[in-house]
Amino acid sequence: MSHTLGARQAQKQKTRQAFLDAALALLEEQSLSSLGLREVTRAVGLAPTAFYRHFRSIPDLGVALVDEALGSLHPMVRETVSTTGDSEERITRAVELIAHYVAAHPSHVRFIARERHGGVQPVREAIGGQLARFAEEVKATLAQDPEAAGWSDDDVLMLARLYVDQMLISASLFLEALEGPAHERDRVARLATRQLRLITIGRDHWLD
Repeated sequence: MSHTLGARQAQKQKTRQAFLDAALALLEEQSLSSLGLREVTRAVGLAPTAFYRHFRSIPDLGVALVDEALGSLHPMVRETVSTTGDSEERITRAVELIAHYVAAHPSHVRFIARERHGGVQPVREAIGGQLARFAEEVKATLAQDPEAAGWSDDDVLMLARLYVDQMLISASLFLEALEGPAHERDRVARLATRQLRLITIGRDHWLD
């Protein structure tokens, strides 16, 4: 019996993932607000009733895509900012993380970049929630740095949000350069490094 239940659960997960993959492929050329349920089910080859076994609606599917795109990044971001090393080493690791993630998951990055300010409110809120989590995680690490002595919680959180926002901007720039020559991606990496470094310099002199 347990084997049957396990196989059934695996098939259910496989079908759910098929809906997510199909939607992500369709969203390469359109926004979530214009995506139709029948469009997705047709791409998967299943009836619309099958869709509702996994998602309540297209916005619900969009929220699941946000979790898929950003949820797995939390451990990597925490490791990037918490690993020992000076600010320059953190910046280098952060830029490398962004570049590698964009190269491995361009469709997810494109989806987040488009829908962050898109017309589907639950998806906007899901993205905002994930970014807020990133900011809190970065804040927790920054607060332990000697440079944060004397800072208020609000100011440390403001700094964390600056870093997170800049990483998101850099991801969009890497995405634009993805299909171009290697030197263009190198240019984006240098720019991202300089911009993060500028935020760090501002941090070092904030209490002046």
